[in-house]
Amino acid sequence: MTAREEVLAYALSFADVYTERPFRDQNWQLVRIKGSKKTFLWIYDRGGYLNLNVKVAPEWRDFWRNTYPAVVAGYHQNKMHWNTIILDGTIPTQDIKRMIAESYDLIADSPTKRIYEAVKKIPKGCVATYGMIAALAGDPNMARAVGNALHKNPDPANIPCYRVVNAKGELSGSFAFGGEAAQEKLLQADGIEVVNGRVDLEKYRWKFK
Repeated sequence: MTAREEVLAYALSFADVYTERPFRDQNWQLVRIKGSKKTFLWIYDRGGYLNLNVKVAPEWRDFWRNTYPAVVAGYHQNKMHWNTIILDGTIPTQDIKRMIAESYDLIADSPTKRIYEAVKKIPKGCVATYGMIAALAGDPNMARAVGNALHKNPDPANIPCYRVVNAKGELSGSFAFGGEAAQEKLLQADGIEVVNGRVDLEKYRWKFK
């Protein structure tokens, strides 16, 4: 993989992406994610070769740089989080694609998306605490962000936010689920007993692995 067209064809195969040339220098081409408009791939010619800037996880950053001399610290970007791939023909296509895919995964990810995916996994008949969902979403310290995300739930039919309670097993306020006792009724429909606005966590806590 050395041609711009080939790189673009692969990059545009990912979901919800688009390309643009936002700079006066038309050499620079970006591939971005729709919605967030964040860039996961920078494409430009430099030093006689096509170059790619990709986001990289810290644990892989030095691995790629040490494996291929043509992978260097990100040009014109944060060198802790970005690598530059020089397409001089020395890097196997599968590894170039892997680095691009890793960049897409890192940029496309969001805490809110991870929170919703974690909530979807709570089985019927069980509840989870805000702290549990935060941990499943990758950051045990963002329990408050879990609450904020669930109160903005875009798809209640498929994201059962009513199955999330606080660390004491207490239900949310009536505003959260459309009215007085709405969460309680939804939980009872799941077969979960609610007593004085609280769920017995010893009995109903989700035992996830």
